[in-house]
Amino acid sequence: MSDLEAEVRTASDYGGEGPPVEEKPYKIVFEANACFGAGKCAEVADNWEMDLDSGMARPKSYYVAEEDLEENLRAAKVCPAKKDVGCIHVVDRRTDEELAPDPHGDGTLSVDW
Repeated sequence: MSDLEAEVRTASDYGGEGPPVEEKPYKIVFEANACFGAGKCAEVADNWEMDLDSGMARPKSYYVAEEDLEENLRAAKVCPAKKDVGCIHVVDRRTDEELAPDPHGDGTLSVDW
């Protein structure tokens, strides 16, 4: 394995195992360290809320079902953090493909940790 391959992380590397993939096939990877509390995510998605103590957003659930996918994709797309690239990542757990924001255009996880 090359050094570059050793550095590449997939979405399944982050967080716990979560519920069965069949129940909730999508995972939210949230870069809270990049959130500056614009609140756009909470405006467009019921899964997102503003924490008044910290002034930052937070998801109510990090694992979502098919019926909750669209609102979380919207939240990821409207996030203005990281120069409009966003700090909310929606990942298909079955393929490890980033569905949004996907700034690289290739489905690879665009987390900046």
